[in-house]
Amino acid sequence: MAATEPIRDKKQLKSLANYFLTRGQLRNHVLIVMGTCTALRISDLLRLKWSDVYDEERQDFRRHVTLTEKKTGKTKTIALNKQIILALKLYFPHRHGDYILASNRKNGKAISRIQAWRIIHDAVIAVNIPGKIACHSLRKTWGYHAWTSEAVSPVVIMHIFNHSNYEVTRRYLGIAQDDLDKAYLSMDLF
Repeated sequence: MAATEPIRDKKQLKSLANYFLTRGQLRNHVLIVMGTCTALRISDLLRLKWSDVYDEERQDFRRHVTLTEKKTGKTKTIALNKQIILALKLYFPHRHGDYILASNRKNGKAISRIQAWRIIHDAVIAVNIPGKIACHSLRKTWGYHAWTSEAVSPVVIMHIFNHSNYEVTRRYLGIAQDDLDKAYLSMDLF
């Protein structure tokens, strides 16, 4: 399997999310927004239920989601940002079933990893985003933009991704020569 890439251009990322929004495909819009904004692996994203993000008693969305990662077995708490909450609020009245990313065909189940890949793959082609973009690209996209914005410490990014060192995270995010060039050229020291 070929390594996936992050979506480096924010305009392309926005066009991907809007592709589903303009078609009224709110579940798929949530897939893109949550996949990107939570940096979760697709296996963890597909397991999320409405009860994880919505408090029935308070009749309001939670500010955090806590889950045990399937791959690592580690417990992780993720803050739900305003983009996620907005996407969930749009989709909430149209939900069916317990899973946020519920299948339209399999009652009571989430979409499969393959179906998530198809959804992303077809949309990437439709909006003409180049590169090897797949489910894991959503996770990498969060990391890439956190890294390049310099708003998030590389140590925090490493912790979120459960990486052992800086070099692993740098390779994982596909930090390329053009990113390094941008860093050099942006330094106006005199």
